[in-house]
Amino acid sequence: MMKFPGFGQRNQEGPPDLDEVFRDLSQKMNRLFGGSGGGDNERNSPSEGFSLPIMPIVALILLIWLATGFYIVDQGSLGVEQRFGKYTQTTESGPRWHWPYPFETVTVVNMEQVRRLEVGYRSNAEGSGGKSRVPKEALMLTEDENIIDLQFAVQYKLKSAKDFLFNNRSTDEAVMAAAETAIREVVGKNKLDDLLQQKEKGMHDTQDRIQSILDSYGAGVVITSVSQQSAQPPEPVQEAFEDVNRANQDYQRQINEGQAYANDVVPKARGMASRLAAEAAGYKLKVENEAKGNANRFDQILTQYNKAPEVTRERLYLEAQEQILSNTSKVVVDQKGGSLLYLPLDKLMAAGGAGNAANAPVAAATTAPSASNSAESSRSLDRERETR
Repeated sequence: MMKFPGFGQRNQEGPPDLDEVFRDLSQKMNRLFGGSGGGDNERNSPSEGFSLPIMPIVALILLIWLATGFYIVDQGSLGVEQRFGKYTQTTESGPRWHWPYPFETVTVVNMEQVRRLEVGYRSNAEGSGGKSRVPKEALMLTEDENIIDLQFAVQYKLKSAKDFLFNNRSTDEAVMAAAETAIREVVGKNKLDDLLQQKEKGMHDTQDRIQSILDSYGAGVVITSVSQQSAQPPEPVQEAFEDVNRANQDYQRQINEGQAYANDVVPKARGMASRLAAEAAGYKLKVENEAKGNANRFDQILTQYNKAPEVTRERLYLEAQEQILSNTSKVVVDQKGGSLLYLPLDKLMAAGGAGNAANAPVAAATTAPSASNSAESSRSLDRERETR
């Protein structure tokens, strides 16, 4: 077996000695960082221990430690830096650096994220689409001492990263407590029927009240919306309330039907009343004019009567008889003849029809010439007396 003269020598036929390789590397590092370069004694002394470059390793570790202080704040987020647990500053979005742990720590807070809390119910796992009730949160007392099962959701965002981290032990619990307090206060000031019929009644007031409570806590939270999910009576009496609702719907339906009927009848009645009023006004005017005309005629007759009472009286009598006899059935009798002739004109007119009715006045006129002559002579006598 071939032997080599020393550790610094290499054999052309075999691999180099590992101790020699590490020793050469150590010497080069020491010379690079100011250490002793070493000599032949160090190379050829097999008892010399292997020495590592301490300073370069420390410097490398220090650089790595300082590099851990770099961090990036995303858009819509803020970074909160703490030095030995005490707040120092809030950083905006972008690349930042702080003294690494354990001197300083940083917490990046998402300010744009919309967080959601459910009060009175809990949604099931994604995909199922159902939800489970939480009676302890949902049952509330109304102003009229009834109980309502009310479920709603609260959405909020952060407005102060510092307050969010240092003023809250649990932000969700703080918002939940404020929401329950506010909604119970609003429900306690409203009646059950109002809350059931007006689904969003009081939600705006609830949002303002929640925000006021959280601001007093300094929670660093802003409420974006409060949406009501359901409002119904408690489950044990829900069927009875549904019966009441159906009765109210029937009542409202009948009112609507009555209103529709009234809208149809009232205008017609008003139109008829207007027409009757117009007809009555016309009739009134007609009667008044007739009365005025009759009064004027009576005044004229009175004037003539004062001038010739006998003639006027006889004329009035004859005119009255003419009006009476023209509207009644007549029987014409000739008293001068030897025999009595009875002619029932009314029965002949009813039995004979239009033809007999046309012939009957002719017969009556031929049968009683003396009566017509006497009437004509009386009228001429009246005219002579008036001229006198």
